[in-house]
Amino acid sequence: MSEKITLSKEKLRQLQLVELEMIVEVDRICRKYKIKYSLDGGTLLGAVRHHGFIPWDDDADVIFTRHEYVKFYKACKKELDQERFFLQDYTTDPYYRWGYAKLRRKNTEFIRYGQEKMRYRTGICIDIFVVDNVPDNKVLREMYYGMNFFIRKVMYSELGRTAADHVFLRGIYEILYKIPRDPMFRLRNCLAAKCNKKKTKLVSHLLYQYPRKECKYGMPAECFESYIEVEFEGMPLKIFADYDRYLTLLYHHYMELPPVEKRHGPGEASCVELIDITLEEIQQRYQNENKKLDAEK
Repeated sequence: MSEKITLSKEKLRQLQLVELEMIVEVDRICRKYKIKYSLDGGTLLGAVRHHGFIPWDDDADVIFTRHEYVKFYKACKKELDQERFFLQDYTTDPYYRWGYAKLRRKNTEFIRYGQEKMRYRTGICIDIFVVDNVPDNKVLREMYYGMNFFIRKVMYSELGRTAADHVFLRGIYEILYKIPRDPMFRLRNCLAAKCNKKKTKLVSHLLYQYPRKECKYGMPAECFESYIEVEFEGMPLKIFADYDRYLTLLYHHYMELPPVEKRHGPGEASCVELIDITLEEIQQRYQNENKKLDAEK
């Protein structure tokens, strides 16, 4: 097993800046093609509570509806800066198994401790979540949740067969790992396409479960209807207009700071390679790109 790496405050901030560079790239593409997105999870919380990253957070998230992500995916084929970034999902990386996409920064490295044997492309990344509709009918909702739960476990099996705490669970994951990846993604896509044919009260990225029971089955679809701009690290980025409802479901009393002993990132790394970039450089690039967009209008 590799040695655990705990980032210093300076290294953590440098990691955040690389992630910020990727968020700004997402924002640039979305502004150019009028695509709706929002910061998500701890990044959304950071935008509202800190006007930037949560000081101890080491990852970043954005989120789309399925309709908007399809537009973003297509735009990236011709617009994404391929020299700096790589859009990773199961269609662009044959070894990628997670049910959400990632935008990775080339010429960097960040491998979570315990994930050294995963075969997909690595590098510093931000998570890109996509929500699909969830059935309103309670029975169908339970079935939909259960099928996605099974798919999620199959996808996790490559890691779970070595990382699960108990030998019995490792054995279960070893069996699940024998199920091919691509049919599971096709099943997920078919389920989502069927549910997306009509509006529903809830939406969810069911291959990455929401953490609290209040949002077990998803978030109100209404939260994804309207967006506003807020300051994030000195730049206006997009979030849900109804962020209070979303963050309350996600974190409950979200404006309260956690105890000092809980102010840490999700986990350690086993390999980290950063690049030098400053907040001023990112802000200047943001300004230049938006001036260019304004001139093209």
